[in-house]
Parts: sequence; structure tokens; C-alpha cells
Amino acid sequence: MKKLVLIAVVLIFSLTSVTAQDVSFGAKAGINFSSLNGDDDDLDGKTSFHFGGVAEIPVSDVFSVQPELIFSIQGAKDGDIKFNVSYLNLPIMAKYYVGEGISIEAGPQIGFLMDAKVKDDNTSVDVKDETKGIDFGLGIGAGYKVDSGLNFALRYNIGLSNIVDEDDAGNFELKNGVFQVSVGFFF
Repeated sequence: MKKLVLIAVVLIFSLTSVTAQDVSFGAKAGINFSSLNGDDDDLDGKTSFHFGGVAEIPVSDVFSVQPELIFSIQGAKDGDIKFNVSYLNLPIMAKYYVGEGISIEAGPQIGFLMDAKVKDDNTSVDVKDETKGIDFGLGIGAGYKVDSGLNFALRYNIGLSNIVDEDDAGNFELKNGVFQVSVGFFF
């Protein structure tokens, strides 16, 4: 516990040198290619979208922390049946610049379930109660930022937790997997 407090204090004091002028704020949007991985091999991926706000907090010339708040529609499909899950995701990415404008990133993500539905051509069934309210994941990716603030990113979010509520499904397991292609702009 003492080590954890010491690490937190060191981090806080090391970030105090970051002024408000150094922090960049922006927005991003893009395409999701999502899947649900686990006990159901018949599920196919689906295409959807994401959008939200980002901040980039420089820690050094080549390292930044990038928290984001992203609305993301994810899920999978089986023929005409689609499983749509909507999340408000909070990734916190460690971003390392390997060259001029080129970065690699990795970090944890927590997702808060907003909606979950199973749909076909004629009906829509709410399955939010059968879906866990919180999803944990890990994101890894790469990006390119132009001097104007325009940026492009590729990221894969690996689901670490079962999104199926165990009370309703026993040992049945599904985890999110989302490949994202994004375009954004820092103001």
C-alpha cells in the first residue's frame, strides 16, 4: 500500500510540470469492425461506428497520455440476427512517438454498457439485463498526426471480461474484440 501511495505521489508531482497550454483536446470518429469471441463459433463480425472526445497530455517530447471518452457500437451477427451492444468507453492510452508524427499506443479501457439488443428484420429484443454493465479491455494501436492537428489511428481493443451475465448463462462466455479505424482533429 505504501508503494502504491508513493507511486501516485510521484506521478502527480511529475505531471504538475504540464501546463494547460501543453494539453491538446480534440474529437475523433471512425469505423468499428467488431466481433464477439468465445463459446459461439457461429458469430460473424459486424461493421459499426464510434465517436467521441480525446485529450493528449504530453509527459515528455516523445511520450503522452491520451484519455478518451468514446461512444462505440459493437457486437456481432449470425445470419440476419444482429447482437448490438453500445458502450461509453474510457480508454487511457500511453502514447509513444517513434518518429515525426508517428506513434504507437497501448492502454487499458473500461466500457460502460449503454444498450444491448438482439435484432432481426422484424423484431428487436432488449438484452441489457443479460449483459454485464461493465467491460474491461486492453487497446493497442498506432497513429499518425499531421502538424495541422489532423490525425489517423488504427487500434485493436481486446476484451478481457465476459460480457454475458453469468446468472443468466452459466459458463457461456463472450468477449468483445474491436478493430477501429479513426480520423480525428486536435484543436
